[in-house]
Amino acid sequence: MTEPKKSAAFVMTGGGTGGHVMPALAVARELRARGHSVRFIGTRRGMEAKLAPSEGFPIEWIEIGGLQRVGFRRMLVTLAELPFSVWAASRMLDRDRPAAVFSTGGFVAGPVLLAALWKRVPVVVMEPNAIPGFTHRKLARFVARALVSFPETARWFPSAVTDVTGLPVRKEFFAIPPKPRGNKLTVLITGGSQGSRTLNRAARESWPLWRETPEKAAVRLIHQTGPAAHEELALGFRLAMIEGGMEGEIAPFLADMPAAFASADVVVSRAGMSTVSELAAAGKPSILVPLPTAADQHQLRNAEAMERIGAARLVLDEEFNGSRLVQEVMRLAREPGLLEKMGEAARGFAKPGAARRAAEVLEEFA
Repeated sequence: MTEPKKSAAFVMTGGGTGGHVMPALAVARELRARGHSVRFIGTRRGMEAKLAPSEGFPIEWIEIGGLQRVGFRRMLVTLAELPFSVWAASRMLDRDRPAAVFSTGGFVAGPVLLAALWKRVPVVVMEPNAIPGFTHRKLARFVARALVSFPETARWFPSAVTDVTGLPVRKEFFAIPPKPRGNKLTVLITGGSQGSRTLNRAARESWPLWRETPEKAAVRLIHQTGPAAHEELALGFRLAMIEGGMEGEIAPFLADMPAAFASADVVVSRAGMSTVSELAAAGKPSILVPLPTAADQHQLRNAEAMERIGAARLVLDEEFNGSRLVQEVMRLAREPGLLEKMGEAARGFAKPGAARRAAEVLEEFA
């Protein structure tokens, strides 16, 4: 008879943005379902401050800021905070005695991982991007296990401890079936929950241009604008529907993103790894416009990797406008079978079960 696994304690860290917090939450839920206790360490400024408690996970706080793409004064403050935040994190680890610390990166992870290494607590990192973030890159040779999304990311970590697992993605995205082409081409434009000024501007500029293509393109737009730009864009879109025959919907936030993906023939978005992983799980062709200010140009590297496998088209932020949007969409639509081929390439990149695999790796240290 197989002996049942014993309950263990784990500490999760990684935050600031949803791209760091959501994967950590997915793994935390998997661990909790397996009977383990899970606690987060984060900052009060990051998204973890809201998201972890809303899922019922306890969280404790440290004070730390970023070191990259910040001013000189902020850098000095962060360096001054670092010894105190490492000490605070080490006190938390002494009390919790976790079997391992799990990190998805972000500036909050630095002090926690330094404290874990100091206390000889195994560190498991999940690195979502093609190029690891600053913390994971600097501590790569000390980690017990590294779970990556791109094969090329493995070169940053010791080969013996690295697995290509992908990033946790909601099962609803994997359930999206291939979409047959209809009479209208549905284009989903999303710059994330806060929106993107570049994508919003390009979408607005495109409204009068679709009918000027040789095909007089029949297009339906689904546009997530973010809350700041919604009111102005929604008014203009209503006029475009009345005067120019535009079709579609415009919303500050799309609560059911899997449904929006399911209805789309092509997705226009930034290239954060959470979005890229959802595109892959859904098998959706995409036009990726990387955020130029992303740390270490990681969005650009993500988009380059997706373009290399034939799943996406990459357009630089400074080159993206309404005319380029129409041009890229119609280029994909004109070539028979291209959208379908890109969708298959995207789905081939998808890796289901990433949260389960991460939980299994963590349980090895229990």
